[in-house]
Amino acid sequence: MVDRSIQMGTDPIGKLLIRQAVPASIGILVMSLNILIDTIFVGKWIGSNAIAAINVVLPVSFFIAALGMSIGMGGGSIISRALGSGEKARANKVFGNQLTLTFLFTLTFMALGLVFLESIIPLFGGKGDLYPLAKIYYIIVVIGVPILGFCMMGNNTIRAEGKPKNAMYAMVLPSISNLILDYVFIYQMGWGMEGAAWATTLSYAICGSYILYFFLSKKSDLSLGWSDLLLDLKIVKEMGGLGFVTLARQAVVSITVLLVNNILFALEGENLVAVYAIISRMLMFALFPILGITQGFVPIAGFNYGAKKKERVVEVIQKAIIYATVLATLVFVMIVFFADQIAAVFTSEPEVVSTTAEVLTWVFLSTPIIGLQLIGSAYFQAIGKAIPALLLTLTRQGFFFIPLLLILPRYWGSFGVWISFPIAEAVATIVTAIFLQRELKKYIAAP
Repeated sequence: MVDRSIQMGTDPIGKLLIRQAVPASIGILVMSLNILIDTIFVGKWIGSNAIAAINVVLPVSFFIAALGMSIGMGGGSIISRALGSGEKARANKVFGNQLTLTFLFTLTFMALGLVFLESIIPLFGGKGDLYPLAKIYYIIVVIGVPILGFCMMGNNTIRAEGKPKNAMYAMVLPSISNLILDYVFIYQMGWGMEGAAWATTLSYAICGSYILYFFLSKKSDLSLGWSDLLLDLKIVKEMGGLGFVTLARQAVVSITVLLVNNILFALEGENLVAVYAIISRMLMFALFPILGITQGFVPIAGFNYGAKKKERVVEVIQKAIIYATVLATLVFVMIVFFADQIAAVFTSEPEVVSTTAEVLTWVFLSTPIIGLQLIGSAYFQAIGKAIPALLLTLTRQGFFFIPLLLILPRYWGSFGVWISFPIAEAVATIVTAIFLQRELKKYIAAP
């Protein structure tokens, strides 16, 4: 079998970045479309309160699943650099440790999530009429979260070894199956929230089955021995330091969702929570090409950094930022011109539609510059520098968005919530640019 990971150190950067980014973008697009259509199905067939209830549950289940993602990205960074420097045995050991840690942590947190569900759901905004719907969805989805954790870990590992098409398949299969199961369970069988939850959970199982097949069928360049499953403290420490960046990001996302849901509920009730649910779906969907470039960028940067090819590292940073900026600007233009039509797709309730259309432009105001922030913070994770990667990851939502969220709504009400998004994005981008420029100067000057 040809070791395709070697191509990351030899092929032209522009061509390579496109080859890595396009499958990642398609995978994210399909996954985002799945979430969007799932939201539309739930809104049309169950009601806007059901959309809000799902938005209450998602940060909880995603945080547990983010354990798998963080292990996948932390280990993936090591695997890319190990393959770049020809240390294949080390790459295999990292993969084995990824598997052990993923199931150890996700199963533990799944159990805790079920034990404390009565406290967790109201904490994240599942109050009033939203509580019973959120509880139904929560229990079923959290049971399947360990499988989702495995999917997230496996997907990032597949991408780290330079197999973007297989990583794309792992994202596309569950997305398509979820939509089919949504139609069958919600519309045809009339299962309501239970149907939406089971469709999501079973789609995780389909994704997990494909990833398991990928590794067992020798499509992977990695080979696993039983001894690789035994935890190596040095590897765990390095993987944990890098993976903590992803975990911290998701933890902050969960906290911000908690705050936004509760603030909006206190201001105007369920309708405004439903508006935020739609906005959050659009944030996931509209940014798919930029996120795809970021995901495609990471293994290329990590491999060439490990191979000590400075010119290629600098070139991939520059091109990734340019590509992301152009696409992000196009996304913003589309949002501005089609805000009303976008809002109307999700629900037919006039109040929710009009508010969502108005809010979309404000929330996406800083989108054209988001590429620099995402690529800059991803670079530090790709090269194994956990502390700056963590700090830059937390700048937008942790250091800026949360304080703004606690201050601005006191004076401007719900508008204070919406305007916090672009302000935090703009300041975080400036900080990231400064960090990235300083790091590149040191890197280029080093012998």
